[in-house]
Amino acid sequence: MRERSDEQLMKSYADGNMEAFEILYERHRGPLYRYILRLAANPATANDLYQGSWEKIVKARSRYKSSAPFRAWMYRIAHNHVMDHFRRLHPAGNTTPDDMADNQAEPDEQLATDQRQQDLLAAIHSLPPEQKDTLILKIEAGLDLQTIAEVTGVNRETAKSRLRYAVNRLKLILGNQGPRTEI
Repeated sequence: MRERSDEQLMKSYADGNMEAFEILYERHRGPLYRYILRLAANPATANDLYQGSWEKIVKARSRYKSSAPFRAWMYRIAHNHVMDHFRRLHPAGNTTPDDMADNQAEPDEQLATDQRQQDLLAAIHSLPPEQKDTLILKIEAGLDLQTIAEVTGVNRETAKSRLRYAVNRLKLILGNQGPRTEI
């Protein structure tokens, strides 16, 4: 049996099919949560923002246009929800959270790997908000540049520049000794 597209499922859900929503939720829950967690850097806050994002998706279901890619629409809602949260916390425009996620101690043999991961996370969280958001949408959500541009409300070239600046800054911060990730 052929798998239904996200757009078909969302249309079906908007028409009242709860099973369609369950499939969409199952497909996108992991990537969407990781995206929000990377932005929030705090599991408790990320959980709240994640639930709030799905609530907004549910409320907006009748306004979804099947001509728009569902993933871009979903990430746009989540992006706006997270940015609104940070604007409320930091009305002066500072949208970068100061607190890093709590890391549990790992066994000794994982220490070096854990340190590299912590360094990378710290470097990502030190990026300007626009660069961090663009990088996370690329890495965690796997979105292409055009979709990232749509989600963040900028043109494709701006999204491309933000991604390039983010990667270059990470290389500088990590001293080119960080993980080699193709972006």
